[in-house]
Amino acid sequence: MRIWERLPARVRLVEVGPRDGLQNEPVAVPVAAKLRFIELLAEAGLSDIEATAFVSPRVVPQLADAEELFALLRQRSAGPVYWALVPNMKGLERALAAGARAIAVFTGATDAFTRHNIRMTVLESLVAFRPVVKRALDEGLRVRGYISVCFGCPYEGSVEPRKVLDLARRLLDLGCQELSLGDTIGVAVPTQIPAVVGPVLAEAGAVRVAVHFHDTRGTALANALAALLLGVTTFDTSAGGLGGCPFAPGAAGNLATEDLLYMLHGMGIQTGVSLEKVAAASRFILGVLGRPPAGRYLQACSQIAAPAGAITTNRDERR
Repeated sequence: MRIWERLPARVRLVEVGPRDGLQNEPVAVPVAAKLRFIELLAEAGLSDIEATAFVSPRVVPQLADAEELFALLRQRSAGPVYWALVPNMKGLERALAAGARAIAVFTGATDAFTRHNIRMTVLESLVAFRPVVKRALDEGLRVRGYISVCFGCPYEGSVEPRKVLDLARRLLDLGCQELSLGDTIGVAVPTQIPAVVGPVLAEAGAVRVAVHFHDTRGTALANALAALLLGVTTFDTSAGGLGGCPFAPGAAGNLATEDLLYMLHGMGIQTGVSLEKVAAASRFILGVLGRPPAGRYLQACSQIAAPAGAITTNRDERR
Protein backbone atom coordinates (compact mmCIF):
# COMPACT_ATOMS: atom_id res chain seq x y z
CA MET A 1 0.00 0.00 0.00
CA ARG A 2 1.26 3.46 -0.90
CA ILE A 3 0.54 4.78 2.59
CA TRP A 4 3.64 2.99 3.92
CA GLU A 5 5.86 4.80 1.43
CA ARG A 6 5.49 7.88 3.66
CA LEU A 7 7.28 6.25 6.59
CA PRO A 8 10.63 7.77 7.60
CA ALA A 9 13.76 5.69 7.14
CA ARG A 10 15.10 6.53 10.59
CA VAL A 11 13.64 7.64 13.93
CA ARG A 12 15.25 9.23 16.99
CA LEU A 13 14.12 8.25 20.48
CA VAL A 14 14.40 10.52 23.51
CA GLU A 15 14.38 8.26 26.57
CA VAL A 16 12.54 9.94 29.44
CA GLY A 17 12.38 7.02 31.86
CA PRO A 18 14.97 8.24 34.39
CA ARG A 19 13.06 11.54 34.82
CA ASP A 20 9.45 11.23 33.71
CA GLY A 21 9.41 7.54 34.53
CA LEU A 22 10.61 7.90 38.12
CA GLN A 23 9.22 11.28 39.20
CA ASN A 24 5.83 9.84 40.12
CA GLU A 25 7.04 6.80 42.06
CA PRO A 26 5.84 6.57 45.68
CA VAL A 27 9.41 6.14 46.93
CA ALA A 28 12.73 7.58 45.82
CA VAL A 29 15.04 5.31 43.83
CA PRO A 30 18.64 5.23 45.15
CA VAL A 31 21.03 7.27 43.05
CA ALA A 32 23.20 4.19 42.40
CA ALA A 33 20.22 2.41 40.87
CA LYS A 34 19.36 5.47 38.75
CA LEU A 35 22.93 5.62 37.51
CA ARG A 36 22.92 1.94 36.58
CA PHE A 37 19.57 2.36 34.81
CA ILE A 38 20.97 5.24 32.75
CA GLU A 39 24.16 3.29 31.99
CA LEU A 40 22.11 0.37 30.66
CA LEU A 41 20.05 2.71 28.48
CA ALA A 42 23.24 4.31 27.13
CA GLU A 43 24.65 0.86 26.36
CA ALA A 44 21.48 0.16 24.37
CA GLY A 45 22.43 2.95 21.96
CA LEU A 46 20.00 5.69 22.98
CA SER A 47 21.40 9.05 21.88
CA ASP A 48 19.25 11.23 24.16
CA ILE A 49 18.39 10.45 27.78
CA GLU A 50 16.43 12.75 30.05
CA ALA A 51 18.28 12.08 33.28
CA THR A 52 16.54 14.23 35.90
CA ALA A 53 15.00 17.60 36.74
CA PHE A 54 16.37 20.47 38.80
CA VAL A 55 13.10 21.16 40.56
CA SER A 56 12.22 21.78 44.20
CA PRO A 57 12.94 18.69 46.32
CA ARG A 58 9.85 19.56 48.34
CA VAL A 59 7.65 19.33 45.26
CA VAL A 60 9.30 16.32 43.59
CA PRO A 61 11.34 14.53 46.26
CA GLN A 62 12.04 11.61 43.90
CA LEU A 63 14.44 13.88 41.97
CA ALA A 64 16.15 15.53 44.94
CA ASP A 65 19.46 13.87 44.01
CA ALA A 66 19.83 15.73 40.68
CA GLU A 67 23.23 17.24 41.53
CA GLU A 68 24.62 13.96 42.79
CA LEU A 69 23.40 12.09 39.71
CA PHE A 70 24.86 14.62 37.26
CA ALA A 71 28.18 14.57 39.13
CA LEU A 72 28.35 10.85 38.44
CA LEU A 73 27.28 11.25 34.81
CA ARG A 74 29.99 13.88 34.24
CA GLN A 75 32.59 11.19 34.84
CA ARG A 76 31.58 9.60 31.53
CA SER A 77 33.53 11.26 28.73
CA ALA A 78 31.34 10.03 25.89
CA GLY A 79 27.84 8.80 25.35
CA PRO A 80 24.33 10.19 25.04
CA VAL A 81 23.13 13.74 25.51
CA TYR A 82 21.84 13.92 29.09
CA TRP A 83 18.87 16.28 29.34
CA ALA A 84 17.62 18.00 32.48
CA LEU A 85 14.30 19.71 33.10
CA VAL A 86 14.45 23.18 34.67
CA PRO A 87 11.40 25.16 35.89
CA ASN A 88 13.03 28.56 36.38
CA MET A 89 16.31 30.47 36.62
CA LYS A 90 17.20 28.83 39.92
CA GLY A 91 16.81 25.43 38.30
CA LEU A 92 18.98 26.52 35.40
CA GLU A 93 21.69 27.77 37.76
CA ARG A 94 21.68 24.39 39.50
CA ALA A 95 21.84 22.59 36.15
CA LEU A 96 24.76 24.72 34.96
CA ALA A 97 26.65 24.16 38.19
CA ALA A 98 26.09 20.42 37.85
CA GLY A 99 27.47 20.41 34.30
CA ALA A 100 24.28 19.90 32.29
CA ARG A 101 24.65 20.70 28.59
CA ALA A 102 21.05 20.27 27.50
CA ILE A 103 17.94 21.53 29.28
CA ALA A 104 14.19 21.57 28.79
CA VAL A 105 11.61 24.10 29.92
CA PHE A 106 7.99 23.10 30.26
CA THR A 107 4.58 24.70 30.05
CA GLY A 108 1.08 23.55 29.20
CA ALA A 109 -1.59 24.27 26.64
CA THR A 110 -4.08 25.36 29.33
CA ASP A 111 -3.86 27.82 32.20
CA ALA A 112 -5.42 25.39 34.68
CA PHE A 113 -2.83 22.68 34.12
CA THR A 114 0.06 25.14 34.06
CA ARG A 115 -1.08 26.65 37.37
CA HIS A 116 -1.20 23.20 38.97
CA ASN A 117 2.19 22.30 37.51
CA ILE A 118 4.31 25.45 37.92
CA ARG A 119 1.91 27.90 39.60
CA MET A 120 1.73 30.24 36.60
CA THR A 121 -0.58 30.92 33.71
CA VAL A 122 0.67 29.95 30.26
CA LEU A 123 1.54 33.57 29.47
CA GLU A 124 3.34 34.00 32.81
CA SER A 125 5.37 30.85 32.12
CA LEU A 126 6.52 32.23 28.76
CA VAL A 127 7.58 35.49 30.38
CA ALA A 128 9.47 33.58 33.07
CA PHE A 129 11.19 31.29 30.56
CA ARG A 130 12.50 34.05 28.29
CA PRO A 131 15.60 34.87 30.42
CA VAL A 132 16.08 31.17 31.22
CA VAL A 133 16.23 30.19 27.56
CA LYS A 134 18.43 33.16 26.69
CA ARG A 135 20.91 32.33 29.44
CA ALA A 136 20.97 28.68 28.45
CA LEU A 137 21.65 29.54 24.81
CA ASP A 138 24.32 32.05 25.82
CA GLU A 139 26.00 29.24 27.77
CA GLY A 140 25.93 27.00 24.70
CA LEU A 141 23.27 24.63 25.98
CA ARG A 142 20.73 22.83 23.84
CA VAL A 143 17.18 23.87 24.73
CA ARG A 144 13.96 21.91 24.40
CA GLY A 145 10.43 23.12 25.08
CA TYR A 146 7.70 20.84 26.40
CA ILE A 147 4.03 21.58 25.81
CA SER A 148 1.86 19.43 28.07
CA VAL A 149 -1.83 18.51 27.68
CA CYS A 150 -1.87 19.24 23.94
CA PHE A 151 -4.74 16.81 23.33
CA GLY A 152 -6.76 17.19 26.49
CA CYS A 153 -6.52 18.68 29.98
CA PRO A 154 -7.64 17.07 33.25
CA TYR A 155 -9.02 20.43 34.39
CA GLU A 156 -10.30 22.13 31.22
CA GLY A 157 -11.16 19.20 28.97
CA SER A 158 -10.56 19.42 25.21
CA VAL A 159 -7.82 21.67 23.82
CA GLU A 160 -8.07 23.62 20.58
CA PRO A 161 -5.21 22.79 18.16
CA ARG A 162 -4.75 26.50 17.44
CA LYS A 163 -3.72 27.01 21.08
CA VAL A 164 -0.99 24.40 20.68
CA LEU A 165 0.26 26.03 17.48
CA ASP A 166 0.29 29.49 19.06
CA LEU A 167 2.23 28.20 22.05
CA ALA A 168 4.67 26.35 19.78
CA ARG A 169 5.35 29.57 17.87
CA ARG A 170 5.98 31.44 21.10
CA LEU A 171 8.44 28.81 22.36
CA LEU A 172 10.29 28.87 19.04
CA ASP A 173 10.44 32.67 19.27
CA LEU A 174 12.00 32.32 22.74
CA GLY A 175 14.78 30.24 21.18
CA CYS A 176 13.74 26.65 21.87
CA GLN A 177 15.48 24.46 19.33
CA GLU A 178 13.07 21.56 19.68
CA LEU A 179 9.46 21.15 20.81
CA SER A 180 7.85 18.12 22.45
CA LEU A 181 4.06 17.90 22.16
CA GLY A 182 2.61 15.90 25.02
CA ASP A 183 -0.54 13.86 25.49
CA THR A 184 -0.06 14.10 29.23
CA ILE A 185 -3.20 12.29 30.32
CA GLY A 186 -3.34 9.83 27.43
CA VAL A 187 -6.63 10.86 25.82
CA ALA A 188 -5.51 11.27 22.20
CA VAL A 189 -6.66 9.05 19.35
CA PRO A 190 -4.94 8.72 15.95
CA THR A 191 -7.34 10.99 14.08
CA GLN A 192 -6.35 13.89 16.36
CA ILE A 193 -2.66 13.69 15.48
CA PRO A 194 -2.85 15.53 12.11
CA ALA A 195 -4.97 18.33 13.59
CA VAL A 196 -2.68 18.98 16.57
CA VAL A 197 0.77 17.96 15.35
CA GLY A 198 0.42 18.76 11.64
CA PRO A 199 0.36 22.57 11.95
CA VAL A 200 3.37 22.54 14.28
CA LEU A 201 5.29 20.33 11.85
CA ALA A 202 4.48 22.74 9.03
CA GLU A 203 5.70 25.65 11.16
CA ALA A 204 8.85 24.17 12.66
CA GLY A 205 9.88 21.25 10.44
CA ALA A 206 10.17 17.60 11.43
CA VAL A 207 13.68 17.95 12.84
CA ARG A 208 12.38 20.29 15.56
CA VAL A 209 9.22 18.45 16.61
CA ALA A 210 8.81 15.48 18.95
CA VAL A 211 5.73 13.77 20.33
CA HIS A 212 5.26 12.48 23.87
CA PHE A 213 2.41 9.97 24.30
CA HIS A 214 1.12 8.50 27.54
CA ASP A 215 -0.63 5.14 27.30
CA THR A 216 -3.44 5.72 29.80
CA ARG A 217 -6.13 4.38 27.47
CA GLY A 218 -3.98 2.08 25.34
CA THR A 219 -3.74 4.36 22.30
CA ALA A 220 -0.11 5.51 22.53
CA LEU A 221 1.30 3.10 19.95
CA ALA A 222 -1.53 3.81 17.51
CA ASN A 223 -0.89 7.53 17.97
CA ALA A 224 2.81 6.98 17.33
CA LEU A 225 1.98 5.27 14.03
CA ALA A 226 -0.24 8.19 13.05
CA ALA A 227 2.62 10.58 13.89
CA LEU A 228 5.06 8.51 11.79
CA LEU A 229 2.76 8.73 8.79
CA LEU A 230 2.55 12.47 9.34
CA GLY A 231 6.34 12.81 9.18
CA VAL A 232 7.35 12.91 12.86
CA THR A 233 10.82 11.42 13.42
CA THR A 234 11.43 12.08 17.14
CA PHE A 235 9.54 10.25 19.88
CA ASP A 236 9.74 10.51 23.66
CA THR A 237 9.43 7.08 25.29
CA SER A 238 10.01 5.53 28.69
CA ALA A 239 11.69 2.18 29.33
CA GLY A 240 9.29 -0.24 30.93
CA GLY A 241 6.35 2.07 30.22
CA LEU A 242 7.06 3.93 33.47
CA GLY A 243 5.77 7.40 34.12
CA GLY A 244 2.93 9.65 35.07
CA CYS A 245 2.51 13.24 36.13
CA PRO A 246 2.06 14.37 39.75
CA PHE A 247 -0.06 17.27 38.49
CA ALA A 248 -2.30 15.37 36.05
CA PRO A 249 -4.82 13.15 37.86
CA GLY A 250 -5.24 9.80 36.13
CA ALA A 251 -2.14 10.05 33.95
CA ALA A 252 -0.58 6.65 33.44
CA GLY A 253 2.83 5.69 32.13
CA ASN A 254 4.49 6.72 28.90
CA LEU A 255 4.65 4.78 25.68
CA ALA A 256 7.08 1.97 26.48
CA THR A 257 10.41 2.26 24.66
CA GLU A 258 10.41 -1.48 23.93
CA ASP A 259 6.93 -1.39 22.40
CA LEU A 260 7.84 1.38 19.98
CA LEU A 261 11.16 -0.25 19.13
CA TYR A 262 9.47 -3.57 18.36
CA MET A 263 7.09 -1.86 15.97
CA LEU A 264 9.74 0.31 14.31
CA HIS A 265 12.19 -2.53 13.82
CA GLY A 266 9.47 -4.78 12.45
CA MET A 267 8.65 -2.06 9.93
CA GLY A 268 12.30 -1.75 8.86
CA ILE A 269 12.77 1.71 10.37
CA GLN A 270 16.25 2.38 11.73
CA THR A 271 16.83 3.63 15.29
CA GLY A 272 20.37 2.59 16.21
CA VAL A 273 18.96 1.21 19.47
CA SER A 274 19.09 -2.39 20.70
CA LEU A 275 15.66 -3.68 21.69
CA GLU A 276 17.17 -6.47 23.78
CA LYS A 277 19.37 -4.07 25.74
CA VAL A 278 16.52 -1.65 26.40
CA ALA A 279 14.47 -4.60 27.64
CA ALA A 280 17.33 -5.48 30.00
CA ALA A 281 17.40 -1.90 31.33
CA SER A 282 13.64 -2.01 31.85
CA ARG A 283 13.82 -5.30 33.71
CA PHE A 284 16.52 -3.86 35.94
CA ILE A 285 14.57 -0.77 37.01
CA LEU A 286 11.30 -2.69 37.33
CA GLY A 287 13.13 -5.07 39.65
CA VAL A 288 14.30 -2.12 41.75
CA LEU A 289 10.73 -0.80 41.90
CA GLY A 290 9.23 -4.22 42.52
CA ARG A 291 6.55 -3.88 39.88
CA PRO A 292 5.46 -5.74 36.73
CA PRO A 293 6.02 -4.22 33.29
CA ALA A 294 3.42 -1.88 31.83
CA GLY A 295 4.59 -2.34 28.24
CA ARG A 296 3.16 -5.09 26.04
CA TYR A 297 6.51 -6.31 24.73
CA LEU A 298 7.89 -7.14 28.16
CA GLN A 299 4.58 -8.65 29.22
CA ALA A 300 4.69 -10.97 26.22
CA CYS A 301 8.32 -11.89 26.85
CA SER A 302 7.56 -12.79 30.46
CA GLN A 303 4.82 -15.18 29.39
CA ILE A 304 6.17 -16.94 26.32
CA ALA A 305 9.46 -17.41 24.53
CA ALA A 306 9.93 -15.35 21.38
CA PRO A 307 8.63 -17.35 18.39
CA ALA A 308 10.89 -18.22 15.50
CA GLY A 309 11.24 -15.24 13.18
CA ALA A 310 10.11 -12.68 15.75
CA ILE A 311 11.46 -9.19 15.21
CA THR A 312 14.02 -8.51 17.94
CA THR A 313 16.74 -6.58 16.12
CA ASN A 314 17.11 -3.39 14.18
CA ARG A 315 18.65 -3.53 10.72
CA ASP A 316 21.31 -1.15 12.11
CA GLU A 317 22.45 -3.98 14.38
CA ARG A 318 22.57 -6.58 11.60
CA ARG A 319 25.25 -4.72 9.70
